[in-house]
Parts: sequence; structure tokens; C-alpha cells
Amino acid sequence: MKPILLCFGTRPEAIKMCPLILALREQRIPTKVCLTGQHRELTDEVMATFGVKADFDLAVMREGQGLASLTARILTGVDAVLAEVQPSLLLVHGDTTSAMAAALAAFYRHIPIGHVEAGLRTHNLSAPFPEEFNRLTVGALSTLDFAPTEGARANLLREGKAAERIFVTGNTVADAVVFTVRKDFEHPLLSRMKERPFVLVTCHRRENLPRLAEIFSALRAVAERFPDTVFLVPLHPN
Repeated sequence: MKPILLCFGTRPEAIKMCPLILALREQRIPTKVCLTGQHRELTDEVMATFGVKADFDLAVMREGQGLASLTARILTGVDAVLAEVQPSLLLVHGDTTSAMAAALAAFYRHIPIGHVEAGLRTHNLSAPFPEEFNRLTVGALSTLDFAPTEGARANLLREGKAAERIFVTGNTVADAVVFTVRKDFEHPLLSRMKERPFVLVTCHRRENLPRLAEIFSALRAVAERFPDTVFLVPLHPN
């Protein structure tokens, strides 16, 4: 039986794909994992949490990398993995450059593509950029679409996707939460804040970068109003 190849490269993809990998393996479905390395330490930490290891690591990350060179490295790297594994299906997630380039590589080799978290749309190619383009491209190439909501399914139907190939599955981030939110789960940051309320803030998307001064000014105002609350702000390396 040919394996299913799951390909991803960023922290959000790892968070949402690792539960799927574990579920497939629980059903004894052969799987292989290809990590592009679009994010490095960020993804390694997530995979270690789930106990998932990559069978292939393309290590594409370069300092100051641009989208064109990144796409080219992922495309050629995934193509070599596909040639070796010959999977029955490629599973990609969401709207990343890793997902788009991997799907394109599979399309070139006539390998079926499954799109996890399919059908999200803003109908604006510039926001989020380049994610809206990426998910539209994967959507055009995919054989099976796993939509998180009925709204996402409706988007796919409007684009002419076959109804029998769309499955509303919910979002696998919920499975990730179930996996990590347990009594014996520990993390150094959480252990330091057990006695204090805290707020988790994320603002990693590219379109937020010009607004960071305003975002942190607002956070300061709120923090001064609630001095006993800890504000945890994970920052992307960029």
C-alpha cells in the first residue's frame, strides 16, 4: 500500500497537521512526513510536542529569503521526495508557500492532492499576501478538499468544486488543543504564570508589521489598566 505524504513547513501547519498524522497512524495508514523547513526552530518545537518526526527535511530556510527563491527550493525539493515516495495522496494544509509549492509539485507528477483547511477566502489577493493566492492555487489543484466550516464549503462550491469531493471536517487546531490541554502538560512559561491571569497575543501576519507600534501602544494601555495580568506575546523571528 502506497503511503500518504504529508508536507508542511511552518509552525501553524505543524500545529494543525500533527494531530492528523497521529490519527492516520492510529488507523495504521502508512504515512510519510516531509518538512520543508520554511520555519525552523518554531516547527521543531511543535513536532517534538506531538512526538512527530520528519522522514524528509528539505531545510529550505535561508536568511533574508524571498518568496521566489523559497518557492523554487520547495518545489524542487518536494519533487524529489515525491519521486522517491510515490505516494497515493499528498496532504497539504492551508495557505502557505510550502502548501502551494508542494501541491504544484504533486500536480506536475499527477499525484492526487488533499487540501486540509480548504475554502478560506478574503477575495482580495493582497490581503493576506501571499496567502490568498496560495490557497486559491492549492484549491485549483486539489482532488479532495477538507473544509473547516460550511462557509468554506460554500466558497468551494461557488468556485465549481465537486460537492462529493468536499468534506466539512472542522479545524484540526481543535484536535491540537485537546492533545495539549491536559493535566500533565507542562511548559516553562505556563509554570511561571500559574498564579496570575494572562492574555495571549498574536500578530504575526505580514500585514500587521506596519502596525506594530499601534498594536503595542494599545497593549501597553491595557497592561497599565490591569497590572496583575501577564501579556504573553510570541514574536515571529522576522
